[in-house]
Amino acid sequence: MCGIVGYIGNKQAYPFLIKGLQRLEYRGYDSAGVAMIDNGQLNVYKCKGKVADLHTFIGDSNTKGTIGIGHTRWATHGVPNDVNAHPQYSASKNMVMIHNGIIENYGPLKAELKKRGHVFLSDTDTEVLIHLIEDIHQKENVRLGEAVRIALNQVVGAYAIVILSKENPDELFAAKKGSPMVIGIGKDEFYIASDATPIVEYTKNVVYLEDEEIAFIERGKELKIKTIKNKAKTPYVQELELKLEALEKGGFDHFMLKEIYEQPRSIKDSMRGRLSAEKGIVNLGGITEYEQKFINAKRIVFVACGTSWHAGLVGEYLFEDLARIPVEVEYASEFRYRNPIVYEDDVIIAISQSGETADTLAAIELAKSKGATIIGICNVVGSSIARATHAGSYTHAGPEIGVASTKAFTAQVTVLTLMALRIAHCKGTISSSRFHQLLSELEAIPDKVQKVLEKNDQIKFIADIYKNSTNALYLGRGYTFPVALEGALKLKEISYIHAEGYPAAEMKHGPIALIDEEMPVFVIATKGTSYEKVVSNIQEVKARKGKIIAIVTEGDTQVKEMADYSIEIPETDEILVPLISAIPLQLLSYHIAVMRGCNVDQPRNLAKSVTVE
Repeated sequence: MCGIVGYIGNKQAYPFLIKGLQRLEYRGYDSAGVAMIDNGQLNVYKCKGKVADLHTFIGDSNTKGTIGIGHTRWATHGVPNDVNAHPQYSASKNMVMIHNGIIENYGPLKAELKKRGHVFLSDTDTEVLIHLIEDIHQKENVRLGEAVRIALNQVVGAYAIVILSKENPDELFAAKKGSPMVIGIGKDEFYIASDATPIVEYTKNVVYLEDEEIAFIERGKELKIKTIKNKAKTPYVQELELKLEALEKGGFDHFMLKEIYEQPRSIKDSMRGRLSAEKGIVNLGGITEYEQKFINAKRIVFVACGTSWHAGLVGEYLFEDLARIPVEVEYASEFRYRNPIVYEDDVIIAISQSGETADTLAAIELAKSKGATIIGICNVVGSSIARATHAGSYTHAGPEIGVASTKAFTAQVTVLTLMALRIAHCKGTISSSRFHQLLSELEAIPDKVQKVLEKNDQIKFIADIYKNSTNALYLGRGYTFPVALEGALKLKEISYIHAEGYPAAEMKHGPIALIDEEMPVFVIATKGTSYEKVVSNIQEVKARKGKIIAIVTEGDTQVKEMADYSIEIPETDEILVPLISAIPLQLLSYHIAVMRGCNVDQPRNLAKSVTVE
């Protein structure tokens, strides 16, 4: 949520700022702004709307300056409008700040500042913080960087901030707690961003700020970092693995479609070096030291949000079925607030595409405080979750720009499958023949996904029939129940059609009342232990004139005869069906959304990475 960019160096700042904001559009936002200093003049431009609207709004105005900051805002405190857009001014208007996060105690701070004569123009918590920083700077007669440090010791909440001051035209000040911040190091120049996507085009050398660290970024000098407790830190420079071409659409109309089509590769990349069916090997180097913790665990708890939570549900089936370890799957936002019972021999698996999800990070810290072992599964190297966990595995899906998660889901399920197989093999809860069978089946998944993608035209035809639906139901059983939930989420988040996922047997416990001749029901009815039960559930829907769109195994005739439309997917082992059955549901959602004229890559009100509560 929210996007931050900043630049200081020898080049003009504005081209980087505007391009960087465009790179960060996928995070979700409703207003944008930039600020530059030119010959002692602080020029600030901001408006409600998209980055393109900002660029148009600026027009021929002065955008000169070799130092500047930019921001895309996802509204929290205050409605989306020009005034609440960032950057936010200090009282004197000599400095501005951009901010991602929420200052929880902004109310008391604002009340105290008002007593001191401060007048606020916006409804944002951000304006309160920059007023506080300037107040300390002036009243206590300290340098601006020191004022930032003192102010942040009074703040409760999450923040990633960058401050630009016309009194300090050769310095930027950045700080973070609970929201991501990365600093790129070039030749006599620095780049700042919420993530690496705006930076990778310019430098591979980056420093990820840790929580409660402040960066003092001065033109022509080395980067300095201090904690808010005034302890100096040595910057740890890392090399980006991100490739620029991964951030482009590559000829596709939307990032979401590109990312759906990347899944044969992203699944294969998530297995590369970890799986060899020929040698009978599964090895996840990131968790090797903690395998005994898994073997001895009385319980595994998944914590995640959104699509990652659905991947965790698949993980529950995998670990209980294969490794015979009890599993609970928790929404991170609920887990962190309900005083959960956590034991020292629990293994907590945190799943997040971005590695920055605020609720998941908070859940990790809570579980760590109780002595549990924390394993992470995320897609972004160097992310906060990767650094906060004891160990873990990257998914290697590559950048996911579309807000609706697609390849991240299948990559997460792939890693969870590898993990469950490895632990089951170590525990001896799976036979040798079954183990080798599943390894071979898993190696074949990328090719099977490719075969499903070849049915795109058929899926697009079905999408056209149901594009004007106002409601939809998704049904699955066993391993495909989480896929039904994920399919419903994809439809509602990008096409704005109300959709719900259910275990097929639960239809009789309420949802069947919704069935009529206008209701499309998407059913995952692949061959497996629950096949005959799902057939019965389909008959119940048909008896009430519901429209059935079925995902079936190649060669199926029974369900195909009952369904209004069916999509065949290659036969595979039941535990691996989620990796294949998710694909047609992603394509259905995509095509329906496009046909409805929706903004597929940036759905309304949504953000890619939820870094605030």
